[in-house]
Amino acid sequence: MTTALRRVIFIAMIAAIWEVTSKLSGLPSFMFPSLTQVFDTLVNGLISGQITAAIGKSMGRILLGFLIAIIIGLILGYFIWRYKLVEDTLGFVVTALQSIPSIVWFPLAIIWFGLNDFSILFIVTIGATWTMTVNATSGFKNVPPLYQRVAKTYGSTGFHFVRTVILPASVPQIISGLRIAWAFSWRALMAGELLGGGGGLGQLLEMGRSLGQMDLVISVMIIIAIIGTIVDNVVFSRIERNVQMKWGVHS
Repeated sequence: MTTALRRVIFIAMIAAIWEVTSKLSGLPSFMFPSLTQVFDTLVNGLISGQITAAIGKSMGRILLGFLIAIIIGLILGYFIWRYKLVEDTLGFVVTALQSIPSIVWFPLAIIWFGLNDFSILFIVTIGATWTMTVNATSGFKNVPPLYQRVAKTYGSTGFHFVRTVILPASVPQIISGLRIAWAFSWRALMAGELLGGGGGLGQLLEMGRSLGQMDLVISVMIIIAIIGTIVDNVVFSRIERNVQMKWGVHS
């Protein structure tokens, strides 16, 4: 039995248990909606454009924030790896900041930017930056010294050395960092939209809660889970597998 078939069977079992339980629980639909009710809400939301528009809004925010976080993380990671003074000062601070949940920054973001898209974008970026910085630093540090000595022997220095030796050799670690950073930024986005409004899936969740529409809430939760699963298993897993094959780590 293939992995995909096992997963389909398992999800089907959960769906059946959910449907039967909702019918037998005796709870009103606004507290425990059935799977068919949730599915109807999900389909209607996609057809009407309500959920589709929220997906587009959320994806636009996270792609921009994640791109900014990657650039900042790689730059900070390079300086922390390259200079001992930066490692002892900024590196220490980054490690401490990584332990702070990104949503904790939201009150500051509101004070600095107001209750708007900039606040949400800020915490999305914060959610991924520190993780990306730590993983980039680790990747640069773990480049085999033999590679560096050989490159320097052949006269590779400066940007050429970083571009042709350090970055390629640290790609596996950086890919792992991207995967983790995406998960953190995705969670930060949902929390920011839930609290800050401005549209998006998080705001749709809040609307469902305020209206007592649990079927809408669960529909949005399913969409969030599907998007997160697709990005992790289709995008990052495939990139990671290709990189491992290229490096001879995975056949």
